[in-house]
Amino acid sequence: MSDSSPILVAPLFREISGKLVALLQSLNAEEWHQPTSSSQRNVKDIATHLLDGSLRRLSVQRDGYMSPDGFSEPQPDESLLDFLNRLNTEWETGTRRLSPQVLVSLIEWADAQLADLFESLDPFGPAIFPVAWAGESESLNWMDVARDYTEKWHHTQQIFDATGHSCTIIERRLFHPCLDIFMRALPFTFRTINKPDASLLKVEITGNAGGHWFLLRQAGEWVQVSKETGTPTARFIISQDSAWKLFTKRLDRKTALSRFPDIQIEGDVELGSHVLDMVSVMA
Repeated sequence: MSDSSPILVAPLFREISGKLVALLQSLNAEEWHQPTSSSQRNVKDIATHLLDGSLRRLSVQRDGYMSPDGFSEPQPDESLLDFLNRLNTEWETGTRRLSPQVLVSLIEWADAQLADLFESLDPFGPAIFPVAWAGESESLNWMDVARDYTEKWHHTQQIFDATGHSCTIIERRLFHPCLDIFMRALPFTFRTINKPDASLLKVEITGNAGGHWFLLRQAGEWVQVSKETGTPTARFIISQDSAWKLFTKRLDRKTALSRFPDIQIEGDVELGSHVLDMVSVMA
């Protein structure tokens, strides 16, 4: 059992959404079509993707609506990832004819209602969606909402990076919760790694929003703990700017180390290298 505390980010949703809307309102026509680090998406594609997430959750969770045609659910031969990719592609294709002005208005409208929904939930009640990348088949609301926060934060940051606008979401109050949530994928990432009990991994993210996270081998399982229980068996060190990019894109280890040369792995390098395999999104 992990002794890590819940991460309660529902009060931050209205603010992070406001930062997104302000950024989108400041873009010129060319910037809307700038490529981003998010697969084949440009800025406008990411904006429509974020709108889809908000509208879909309001429809399903608040309104209890599921399309009767069956295509809004996984098909018999579809994995969860294939299902999500299909929904994303269908939506992004269908909304390409929408203007940036329409998109911004819809995002502002939908996200205000989404913030109301998240603020109304019991953080410790059962979530409507499990957080699969953390290995959960059932999640509590706080974790589900936190997962949505990471989506909003990292896609907004991708738009900042793509357009070169001065970033407004990297202050610790908004950025650290995102990194903290990403780290909840550590036990699931290491679940098949066999090491002696009391082995300890320390992940250090440098920068004003960073921190330290610990993974302890205990009774044959990996558990996330909040304090250093001894001398770390392995240390994985990475900057905050590299961390969010690494944990939101599936890369092979060689590519990851080449792309993020600030990464340092000390002690048991074999153990520490498994952090490179962690992906805290569905990808």
